Amino acid sequence: MAKLIVLRGNSGSGKTTLATLLQEKIGPNTMRISHDTVRMQMLHVYGREGVEKSLPLMIELVRYGAAHSAVTVLEGILPAKDYAPLFDACAETFGKEIFAYYYDLPFEETLRRHATKPNRASFGEDEMRRWWRDRDLLPQFKETLFDENTTLKSALSQILADLGLPR
Repeated sequence: MAKLIVLRGNSGSGKTTLATLLQEKIGPNTMRISHDTVRMQMLHVYGREGVEKSLPLMIELVRYGAAHSAVTVLEGILPAKDYAPLFDACAETFGKEIFAYYYDLPFEETLRRHATKPNRASFGEDEMRRWWRDRDLLPQFKETLFDENTTLKSALSQILADLGLPR
């Protein structure tokens, strides 16, 4: 049965970096769905319109992943309330084969991590404060929490172990 990995957290947490590494490590037949890619690059929408336009496409992409990929990696800020229909569809589509993780970091840590990224000049502290959601956990399924002491390597290792794959 197909598996779904969900990576969520505030901007600058490390979701995209981890999702990219997971796709590389797991290998072929791993579909990566980046909310930023869908919203900003594919649809070119932002703010409230970004939620309204990206939500139905994200649901279809998740269903496509379940039907055509061994592992689907879904990553993004994806606020729990705004994307509840997406997470309901994930639960319906993947059942118990969902491995969900939430970066539960202090705001200052997300700023520090953002400063190391190539797109650090695209937005800054003011925008990140506006987007900030404290401990925005999902009601649809349990998320394993990654804190500021969780390294990229340890997060990758934990997810691979949870999936039963070699690290």
